[in-house]
Amino acid sequence: MEFFKSEKTYNFMGMSKIFIVISTIMILASWVLIFTKGLNYGIDFAGGTVVQVQYETKAPVTKIREVVTSVKEYSSATVTEFGSPQEVVIKFPTSSSSVSTDIGDEIKKLLEGTGNFEIRRVDMVGPKVGSELREKGLLAMGFSILAILIYIALRFEWRFGVASVFALVHDVSIALGMIVLFEVDVNLDILAAILTIMGYSLNDTIIVFDRIREGIRESKIYDLFKIINESITKTLSRTTLTSLTTFFVVLTLFLFGGEIIHGFGFTMLVGIVVGTYSSIFIASPFLKWLGFDVEGYKLNEARKEKIRKEKEKLRAQFEGGVI
Repeated sequence: MEFFKSEKTYNFMGMSKIFIVISTIMILASWVLIFTKGLNYGIDFAGGTVVQVQYETKAPVTKIREVVTSVKEYSSATVTEFGSPQEVVIKFPTSSSSVSTDIGDEIKKLLEGTGNFEIRRVDMVGPKVGSELREKGLLAMGFSILAILIYIALRFEWRFGVASVFALVHDVSIALGMIVLFEVDVNLDILAAILTIMGYSLNDTIIVFDRIREGIRESKIYDLFKIINESITKTLSRTTLTSLTTFFVVLTLFLFGGEIIHGFGFTMLVGIVVGTYSSIFIASPFLKWLGFDVEGYKLNEARKEKIRKEKEKLRAQFEGGVI
């Protein structure tokens, strides 16, 4: 399906300066938020306990908070609504040290006078396990970026690899900034969303870069920005369809998937929007800044093709018994 059948070539690189300024401001603001306010780690990474309670009527949040925090072990607990006025989650940074102690039963006894309710969920993660999960999550992200850099550098050219990694850093930085701004708990599902964003953004960037590489080979002009404009225009229908389809699917998850998947959906929505425009307006012009030379690239490709043909010729002669 083609949304853009016009023969007109859109001047994406002419608009890239605006997006670069906006992105620079967003990245700097994200880093300021991350280093000043910090990420709000959930129990998966920080350790602790989460108890989800559902009431038959509207939950008395204030009364629950007073009852729970009156106990010394739960004095630092936080009580918030969870998805609906009838449900609340109680979070505190400690976990039971005894396997015979059921925190769900303890909370149930504490809340006996607050109304009719049931304990829906109890999650506990020790601080040591949470620390290990956090470290391994960061390692997974680091190794992913390194593998991406190597893959693209081998498949295309090293400048393409650096540009794609720059776009990934751009996407992840803004996504993390939005997570901090809206106080989303960082758990394993958020880490999964960040890694998914990286894969989505990389896939989009590779498609754009692949078309740019074909454009360089086929075009007789040597203006890199003109070639990029022509190449991105040819992939515009594909990019629009893919991005919109993914966006509406994730939007459905965000709106109707429930509170548990809310953070994942929010992070993915940010990543899809940022990842789509970064492939066009951030990664592509970055090639120019890295000193990518169209003429030099064509000469290098011609040399490689000449060597390949010579090897094929020698192989054919050897197989034919000439040598």
